[in-house]
Amino acid sequence: MLTTRRQAIRAGLGAGTGLFLAACGAGARQAPTAQGAGEAPRPGGTLRIGALGKPGAVTRDPHGTQVNESDYLIIALVYDALTVPGAQPTVAPGLAVSWESDDLRRWHFKIAENATFHDGRPVTSEDVVWSLRRLRSTPSGAARLPGVEADAIKADGAHGVTLTGSYPNNELPLLLRLTTFTLPKDTRDPAGAPGTGPFKLRSFQDGNAGLVRNDSWHGGKPLLDGIEVRIFQSAQAMTNALLTGQIDLASNAGPLAARTAQGRPGVQVVRRRHDLAMPIVMRTAGGPFADERVRLALRLAVDRQALVRQALSGYGVVANDVLGTADPAYAKDLPQRTRDLTRARSLLTVTGFDLNATYDLCTTEDVPGLAESATLFAGQVREAGVKVRVVKQDPAVFWDQTWLKAPLYTTYWGTNDSVVFFAGKTMLSGTGQNETGFDDPEFDRAYRRAVSAKDTAERTRLLGEVQRIQYERSGYLLWGMADGIDLAAAHVRDLPTLPGYGRVRLERAWLAT
Repeated sequence: MLTTRRQAIRAGLGAGTGLFLAACGAGARQAPTAQGAGEAPRPGGTLRIGALGKPGAVTRDPHGTQVNESDYLIIALVYDALTVPGAQPTVAPGLAVSWESDDLRRWHFKIAENATFHDGRPVTSEDVVWSLRRLRSTPSGAARLPGVEADAIKADGAHGVTLTGSYPNNELPLLLRLTTFTLPKDTRDPAGAPGTGPFKLRSFQDGNAGLVRNDSWHGGKPLLDGIEVRIFQSAQAMTNALLTGQIDLASNAGPLAARTAQGRPGVQVVRRRHDLAMPIVMRTAGGPFADERVRLALRLAVDRQALVRQALSGYGVVANDVLGTADPAYAKDLPQRTRDLTRARSLLTVTGFDLNATYDLCTTEDVPGLAESATLFAGQVREAGVKVRVVKQDPAVFWDQTWLKAPLYTTYWGTNDSVVFFAGKTMLSGTGQNETGFDDPEFDRAYRRAVSAKDTAERTRLLGEVQRIQYERSGYLLWGMADGIDLAAAHVRDLPTLPGYGRVRLERAWLAT
């Protein structure tokens, strides 16, 4: 999942002082794809996009949980988040054009004064406050707005919004990148609510959508006349549609599709590094994997190189059990784990782990390579004496009954450019997306100190401590990082190259013919 719920970042804070950020949209744009470099952008045309999803899992609520890639793509084109991913810095203006804080607790965001909803109404601070409070009231609201209660979100004039946290947080602007979409105040039907984004919703049926350009978008007039989003239930079907000319772009098609399309005339393979983490989740709150020595044993039982080579067809890199691998402050000094079956067996023996039992590993086929990685994992840990049965579930069943509950399951996260992003959303005790049930007071203290640090050196040191605890004790077995793979027809230009949520930033894409 793109990180939809389910994604040393400076967060634009200069040298880590956290005192002020103001940037313009143009300055934060990422570089175009190579095939678009040097060409004059051409307005017009409709981009036909394929995206993965299940018709039975469609949701149109911008503040809900988007299981389908297709749903999130549509929502992210119709609505604006307050901030968005950038290249340098890694957080860029969205609906909010600037933000500042004197103490890292009280943050003031300035909303674009020329922003309007698709029905022509101006966007006001009251709309943003209502939307953020609605978002905060969702089951995962605490993780989406960490440390900020609903009553601490207030309007400040016609175009200002203030968020006051329960603790200092130098990363708050970055943490608002994914789902802080704005709807008109008091919206009753979010599925039909007008957005503020670069494209307007013209039609929607069974997960398929027709979008038209928003000529009044505050970020500048998009080049495309429109976008058509078509839902596909498998990456293979989507890839075939691209290869036969039925669509222009196969979004997040996966490594197998890349291998199939590589070298074909008329097809671009857009490769986004550090795009997708697909860790094994071992619940720490109780059950067979509560002992950290058991979790270490499983980490030592896997062959990470083989998993990258086979599950990802080589389109990725080996990881080291810490999420946020593209963060400049990623702890490269942590020893890279390699396979050690002898030590893994010894740890399992010492802990009295039941090697006679068979353990279910629940997974889905939401993203390419996920179910394959589960099967390979099961075969590898069997060599350490651990019997694992892979259970493939329908996404609706998985996210309702397995996620956050099962002892052993797969998950996935995009936008892996921030250690803090994942630490705060998935590991801090009490958060709504704490997948492993991790509850570690030392980790919580290190996290809070890191996000409240103003001094760059101190912040870097504390981020290292956050990662060390995750490396040693968390419930994540992160064996590798998958490249994001988009397949595109030759005439498609200036596609996004940033990982995760950055790939839905299609307002500057254009068609050469």
